Amino acid sequence: MPASLRFIAAALLIAAANASAEPRVADLSWMTGSWSGPAGPGVELEENWSAPRSGTMASIVRMVGETTSMIEIVYIEERENTLMLYLQQWDPGFAPRTAEPQVMRLKSTGDRSVKFEAVGGGGMKALGYSRPTDDSFVIDVTLANGNAVQIPLKRLP
Repeated sequence: MPASLRFIAAALLIAAANASAEPRVADLSWMTGSWSGPAGPGVELEENWSAPRSGTMASIVRMVGETTSMIEIVYIEERENTLMLYLQQWDPGFAPRTAEPQVMRLKSTGDRSVKFEAVGGGGMKALGYSRPTDDSFVIDVTLANGNAVQIPLKRLP
């Protein structure tokens, strides 16, 4: 077989292996960092994503204005050959907003983007994150009622 055909065959085998590979939390390393932006009049949303480690990553989120109105933990893990996202929110005084966390399963990934869809009930049908530029981070939420919300954030220094 000529060298050019061997190269093409090897490239096709590598592409096929990568296409069938299980998603990894490490593929979401582009989310790492601290992000902040407006989430309504006089309200700012902060997301602080840890670097992927041991098949997991997490974010501490808070909504702040004159006071802190909400704290949230988002946790992503490798599970059942996919990525699972768990999200729980608390009001001031660490009072849980819901009895159980929202559970979501990976729907798709792209170049610096990821989308999850709800497993069972919860306040959201879908949740997506993207990083269109090095200093911007976008959250796309589809609420249970079908309304879509987009929250653009900027990198914190």
